Amino acid sequence: MIIQESLSVPLAKGVSLHLRHIYHEQKAGPVVLFLHGAIENGKIFYTESNKGLAPYMALNGFNCFVLDLRGRGGSLPLIDAGHDYGQTESILEDVPAALQFIEQNTGKKPQFWVAHSWGGVIMNSVFARFPHEIQFVDACAYFGSKRSLYNNHPEKLLKANLMWYWLANYYSKKHGYLPARKLKWGSDNETVKSHWQSAQWAKKQPWIDSDDNFDYAKALESKALPPTLHIAGVNDKALAQPIDIKMFMKESGVGIQSLNIYGKRYGHAHNYGHIDMLTHPKAQDEQFKDLLKWFELHRK
Repeated sequence: MIIQESLSVPLAKGVSLHLRHIYHEQKAGPVVLFLHGAIENGKIFYTESNKGLAPYMALNGFNCFVLDLRGRGGSLPLIDAGHDYGQTESILEDVPAALQFIEQNTGKKPQFWVAHSWGGVIMNSVFARFPHEIQFVDACAYFGSKRSLYNNHPEKLLKANLMWYWLANYYSKKHGYLPARKLKWGSDNETVKSHWQSAQWAKKQPWIDSDDNFDYAKALESKALPPTLHIAGVNDKALAQPIDIKMFMKESGVGIQSLNIYGKRYGHAHNYGHIDMLTHPKAQDEQFKDLLKWFELHRK
C-alpha cells in the first residue's frame, strides 16, 4: 500500500517548505528527492490518487520526498506581491533545508535526485555550491531540463521570447509577482526575482549568480557530478529540445551523462511533450522503467 503524508520544513518565522512523503508501507528503500521546475510545484510528480512518477517509484520500493520550493504548492506563505526571494534562495536555502530535514527524519541523505525542467538547473547549481553533497548521491534523472535555450523553433519564439521574456516581465511589474496560475501558464506562480533570474540564464547569459557573482559553470567544469539520465520528448519543441539539453550537459561537469529521447519514431507509444513526459499513462512503461534501470545500474 502506498502512503502519502505532508511534512513541513521550517525555514524562518512564518515560512515553511512543503515536502510530500510518498512511500510503500512495507518497502521503504533508497531515499529520493524530487524537485519541480518554474511555474510548477511538486504535483508534477504525483497525484493524491497515487498516479505519477513518485507513487510509481514508491511502489518499486523507493522512499520519495517531493519538495515544493518556497511559496509554491503547499509551502507557506504562498507567493504574493513583495516577496523578494528567488532562485538564489532556492539554491542556498530551500534545497539544503530539505536535505537536512530528510536526513534528520530518515537517518539518510537522499541517494537519488530527480528533477523536472528548471529543477535540474537548481539541482546542479546546488552541487556547484555544495560539492560535498555529490558523494551522497548515486545518480540523478532530469526530465526536460535545460539552462539556456538554443533552439529556434517557432513555439520557442512564442513561449520564451514573447511570453517568458516580455509578457512575464510586464505581468510581474504589474502585480508584484508573476501570476502564472491565473494566466493559465503553469501550476504555480513565481516571484519577480525568481522569474527575472531564470529568464537571464535562459537567454544564454553566463551561469553566474546575480546576487554574489558565483560562477556555477566554473565551479562545475572539472567536477564529476552523479551519473545523470536526461530525458527529452519529441514534442517538447520550445522548452527542452535535445540541443538545449546537450548544452546543459556540456556545462555540467565531466561525469557520466546520457540523453534518452522519447517518441514514436524511437519506438515508444506516445510523442511526449514537456509536461506529459511525466503525466502520460504510458510513461510508466517507458521512461519511468528506464529511470529505474539507470538508478539500479549506478546504485552503490
